[in-house]
Amino acid sequence: MKLQESGENYLETILILENKNGYVRSIDIANTLNFSKPSVSRAVKVLKENNYIIVNKDGHIVFTDEGRKKAESVYERHVTLTKFLIQLGVDSKQAEEDACRIEHIISEETHQCIKKAMK
Repeated sequence: MKLQESGENYLETILILENKNGYVRSIDIANTLNFSKPSVSRAVKVLKENNYIIVNKDGHIVFTDEGRKKAESVYERHVTLTKFLIQLGVDSKQAEEDACRIEHIISEETHQCIKKAMK
């Protein structure tokens, strides 16, 4: 299933929080993104229904293999694009914001070409 930009942002946020804290709960996502708990609950439900995550008995959000792969892909595009934009002379804060928007629409071919050009 093709995820929308918001779903990709949730997966990326879950990955970042998991790496930072070792675990992720819905409240952690809500606090990080400054979203309401009901909004996060709806998004978590959609991600569960589409087999990207599992919520275990402790309320911790865990990736499925497919979910982790997708989250890592989105995050890698984000990091690559941020570094690329900074190399072009874009201010780091602006590069971060722009990368967050671009990462969802860039083709894999273009992403790979940017990575190659950066080496």
